Amino acid sequence: MAKRKEDTPPPGSPAWMATFSDLMNLLLCFFVLLFSMSSIEEAKLNEMVAAMNNSFSIFSSGATAIGEGILMSNGVSQLNELDKYINSTGKTADNEVDGEKLEEFDKAPEKIEAMEEFLEEQKLQDNEQLAELIEEAVNESNMTEQIEVTFNSQYVQLSMKGALLFDSGKAELKDTAIQIIDKTALILERYAADIVEIEGHTDNVPINNSKFADNEELSSARARSVFYYLVEHSSLDPVNLKHAGMGERVPIADNSTPEGRSKNRRVEIRIYNPS
Repeated sequence: MAKRKEDTPPPGSPAWMATFSDLMNLLLCFFVLLFSMSSIEEAKLNEMVAAMNNSFSIFSSGATAIGEGILMSNGVSQLNELDKYINSTGKTADNEVDGEKLEEFDKAPEKIEAMEEFLEEQKLQDNEQLAELIEEAVNESNMTEQIEVTFNSQYVQLSMKGALLFDSGKAELKDTAIQIIDKTALILERYAADIVEIEGHTDNVPINNSKFADNEELSSARARSVFYYLVEHSSLDPVNLKHAGMGERVPIADNSTPEGRSKNRRVEIRIYNPS
């Protein structure tokens, strides 16, 4: 009887090895492709390594840490060097602040104050010169009795008595006031380079008429009257003109006397320093 012939493996490598080899080749190609698409900046890597090595000494022989010792061997003794290390890497102790810089810092407020005083003095000198020019113009216009010129570091002020411009309890300019305002407008056109503010002031005697409820409204109406006249009869830019009513809040004399109340009833025109 014939015997069954036993199965013998085909010659060559097993079939699974061919599949495995193909898989490995594909993986190799895949990682080679990834590597080729990436770029390592060697210079930056070396700088980082050097910086870390200088700061912590963890990349060379024994991994020394802070200071002179080895962290693992010296343990808590390394903490003695911690404050020194922090100071050397950015945190400057109070007693180690650069003396010259600290002195400059301390002097900074003094320098600012000195600069402010210098600017204030400079503006005061400028306004003094402007006040002298305006006062000369007032003298030439024969209005020394009608207009008083004063100044400070912020503005030059022309002050006119309310009785010269308005009747009692009214806000319409009198006919005799027109000539004063016209001459004042010429002075303003010549010397007002920036903001001009018109303020109306009264005494503290309560007003009692049907047109104005109180001195605040009366002073505002008087300031507006001068404002509108200057807008219509001068070349002053209305953008630079302001007006306000101050009522009885800013007296310059004693309201208990007739003379004081007369001084408090006034219109002030301020020429502000452009600086």
